[in-house]
Amino acid sequence: MATLASLSSTRSFTLNVHVTDLNTQKSIEVNLESHVGFVMLEIVEKLDVTADYSDHALWWPEKKIWLTKARLSLASYGIINDTQLLFTPQHKSVRLLMPDLQVFDMKVNFAVDVLHTVSELCNELGVRHSEELSFMRPYETGTAKKRKKGKKGTGSNTGSDDASSQGSFGNGTLGRSTSQEPRTPSSPASNRLNNSYNPNDTLNPYSTAMSPMLAHSPNAPTQDQLELIGLGKSVLERASFNCGWLSSSESLMQQGIKEYDTLYIRYKYFNIFDLNPKIDEVRINQLYSQAKLQILTEEIDCTEEESITFAALQFQVKVASQNPQGNSGSDEVDDIDSALSELQMTLEGSSQQPSDIPTTHTRPTMSHIPEMFDNLSIIKKKTFGTSKTNYYFQFKDTHIAYYKTMADAQGPPVQKFNLKGCEVTPEVNINKDKYNIKLTIPGPDMYEMEMGCSSPQQYVKWMAACRLASKGKTMADPTYEMEMSGVRTFLNMQNDVKDSSKDDGDYDAGAHGGMHPEDFVPQRVLSKYKSKQIAARILESHTAFTKLGVIEAKMNFIRQWQALPDYGVSKFNCKFRDSKKKQEIIGIGTKGIVRFDLNSRTVIKQWRYSTMKNWNVNWETREMIVTCEGETIIFSLLGGDIRLVHEYIGGYIFLSMRKDVNAALDVEMFYKLTGGWNTIGGGEGKDWSSKPGL
Repeated sequence: MATLASLSSTRSFTLNVHVTDLNTQKSIEVNLESHVGFVMLEIVEKLDVTADYSDHALWWPEKKIWLTKARLSLASYGIINDTQLLFTPQHKSVRLLMPDLQVFDMKVNFAVDVLHTVSELCNELGVRHSEELSFMRPYETGTAKKRKKGKKGTGSNTGSDDASSQGSFGNGTLGRSTSQEPRTPSSPASNRLNNSYNPNDTLNPYSTAMSPMLAHSPNAPTQDQLELIGLGKSVLERASFNCGWLSSSESLMQQGIKEYDTLYIRYKYFNIFDLNPKIDEVRINQLYSQAKLQILTEEIDCTEEESITFAALQFQVKVASQNPQGNSGSDEVDDIDSALSELQMTLEGSSQQPSDIPTTHTRPTMSHIPEMFDNLSIIKKKTFGTSKTNYYFQFKDTHIAYYKTMADAQGPPVQKFNLKGCEVTPEVNINKDKYNIKLTIPGPDMYEMEMGCSSPQQYVKWMAACRLASKGKTMADPTYEMEMSGVRTFLNMQNDVKDSSKDDGDYDAGAHGGMHPEDFVPQRVLSKYKSKQIAARILESHTAFTKLGVIEAKMNFIRQWQALPDYGVSKFNCKFRDSKKKQEIIGIGTKGIVRFDLNSRTVIKQWRYSTMKNWNVNWETREMIVTCEGETIIFSLLGGDIRLVHEYIGGYIFLSMRKDVNAALDVEMFYKLTGGWNTIGGGEGKDWSSKPGL
């Protein structure tokens, strides 16, 4: 005799399925034992259009779940008679704003959790360690929000909390946020998780079709773009911006993202792992771009001097990008060229040519290498002031030598140095007619020498020659004229600073090395000084970085960015249970949790992850509870889901545990540490104080 349960399972009913591609409704006769694969097969057979439906799956809008397991029955999913399903592609188009503000229309996976979607996307972009990045909703506030008034978004925010009073998250288009048209890459996304590569690319195994576009960004962001990502925003608005991060454990569809919506992809976690200049050109550029924008929009605090240094490195990236040949030569290449030249001279033979000037000795070369003779002084610092001694200097090849007098030039010099690899620093003060060149010469004992020039014209020639020699090049190199031009530009900028009373309205970037200060320094620096003054300071600082190539300059920028006190701290608006203040700022960073004073932005208290015993969410009060050594902190998040903070903490702890470069990503451990809806994911009862590297 059949049981009541078996009769119920075999009883057929009609299942309504909407096919989104064709905007049509299909009815399928099923029972509770019908499996998902059968339903999809029946739908395809009922469709009159022949197409590839391999990427399609069933979506249950009411429950917000994908029915992706084809062998499971409808009963196991809880499907009943009046259930409405969608038959829709798993990969859908979205508009992506990259960290460097380039815009691409791309297909991404809507059917897997965001962690895997970002991984697939990063494989296509050629970016390793996708776990460091994630998606954000666009945040509309201030001017950007006013511009979009009347342009309603296509999606809705599914966050569980009310939007903060500072602004709101939307899924609309970028509007005027970008100056270039979005591009649509044609290469398909990979389905492999993390660190996959293209075996056919022998130069860089991680290079993809999009790598050339992503490794070289537009030189400067527009004002609209900067406003969109936080320029001119208050601390509270910036903190609200961070509530736009999507959950890593849910799919885009589950979080209310619609096809053709706009998403930001940015670095979320700043435990940057295994950054390799040889294979991470795209990754370095995108990280550099996000760091640069943090400086420009004042998302991260830095001193005035630090901002000038960052600007100088940005300017070197620009210069090196425009002249790749002049910056691509390494010391190894120079050594090879030098060895080949020596060999060629040996084979050709040598012929000593007499000279009327006894100090002018030419090396047997196919083309004469210029020499330079002149009277300069050596500056020595003393307890009270400085001393200046005149000498007769000779510059030949990459060597510099000096003699007591011109007559002594026929004999041995007082000293002789090879300037290859040395550091050349300008010591210039136009007001005091100071045109000095400081040389730091490497060796067992670092040696410093400061040479004094008598005029700007003399300074230009000798400074340019010293710079070239430090790169292993001679005055015969075609770039000698360019070096002299650069030194003249620097002196011109110094002259502009000298005339500080001159109106800044006639500033001409083209006449000053192509320098647009507004592209390089934060607004607070622009409002404090004139453009000519800022440009002069940037160019002066830039002289220390002129030998850096594009990648080297970006890496230098990233390292100095990582050295800032506020590096890697993402701020949120919160309310502490033990505080009478209605609103405070909390930061989640690479090393721990930070409590900030809202007015002064100074640090009140820090809790390191190494002292943390457990962290979990009280879902009744929607509060975060963190137990540290001897202290428990309880706070709620304003304007966002408290689970976001929980994921941040767990994510940083997870990333700090990475040790093996070649190890596969431990997805299960990531979910355990970041998921805020169960006891395993909450880190409850876990003692992470013994974990290394926290």
